[in-house]
Amino acid sequence: MKLFRGKVAVASCLLAAASGFACAEPAAPDYKGKQIRMIVGHPVGNDYDLGGRFLAKYLTKHIAGNPLIVVSNMPAASSVAAANFLYGQAPRDGTVFGSFSRNIPSQALMGQANLKVDPRQYNWLGGTALPGRVCAAWHTAKVRTPADLLKTELIVGGGGSGSSLSILPTVFNHVLGTKFRLVEGYKGTTDTIVAMERGEVEGVCATYGQFRVYEQLIRDGKLRFILRAEESPIPAIPDVPSIYDLAKTDEQRQLMRFVFSSVEFGRPYVLPPDSPPELVVLMRKAFADAVNDPDLVAEAERLKLDMTYRPPGDLTKLVDSLYQTPQSIIDTVKQLVPNIQ
Repeated sequence: MKLFRGKVAVASCLLAAASGFACAEPAAPDYKGKQIRMIVGHPVGNDYDLGGRFLAKYLTKHIAGNPLIVVSNMPAASSVAAANFLYGQAPRDGTVFGSFSRNIPSQALMGQANLKVDPRQYNWLGGTALPGRVCAAWHTAKVRTPADLLKTELIVGGGGSGSSLSILPTVFNHVLGTKFRLVEGYKGTTDTIVAMERGEVEGVCATYGQFRVYEQLIRDGKLRFILRAEESPIPAIPDVPSIYDLAKTDEQRQLMRFVFSSVEFGRPYVLPPDSPPELVVLMRKAFADAVNDPDLVAEAERLKLDMTYRPPGDLTKLVDSLYQTPQSIIDTVKQLVPNIQ
């Protein structure tokens, strides 16, 4: 689909500039009567899916021509399929953009076999949400502080070696010597909290947003947050201590940062590599305008949906920072969590 008559003008303008002549700015791309496909690398109902559909509702208002945005879920291989598609197969004509797991950049650095991307080549549009991760314990558990985990076992639910439920306790145990005991086989946070109520496990580690539907259990004191996985406080629960308080060496901190910095990507969105520069500029502005739209902000607040804006420059810097990680740290992470999802 050819959206941009202005692309010929761009080429002509560059040729004229090289010859010393001035030329007018090309017309902005216009999507009137067009359709854009938003790829979401997660299943329907997942946090990424809900955030993507919510964003699409407002994004169309801020794109010239107000195109119809159709969400297509591509959850295979924990969103690796979506990342590969956006990198190597998606059209470069502005008809397709999308999101995938915030762990994709780390997975690429770790050389995951089925992932065929270089995150530095994506055109990052920005992200939504700043999902701090926490570990919570049932009120009957003996563990109440991060320091308690150095001497007291906490039985937590896991979802497999590469799942988000299992990554935190696995890394904490190997890097800091904590005493989490993983019981695998749970499908997600909801499944694990039900298991906590039944007495099968004592805790769970997940993104903070996953606990918003359990506010009553938290108010009643049945579910307690014992730590956060980030160095910066989570605004909604500023008194919850950081696991970094237990770190004793720079290597320990660096290793945890490599694994946990992924949350700073939020729910990331990209255009494929080699997309026209004028298109990237247009979509980045539309993305920023949509996420800062007062109507979006108000509705997100009512729905308790985190739509915190993550600028594209911040995401690019995060990728660049990850690529500066010493290979020895990456090799250690590959042994601990070989299939980060």
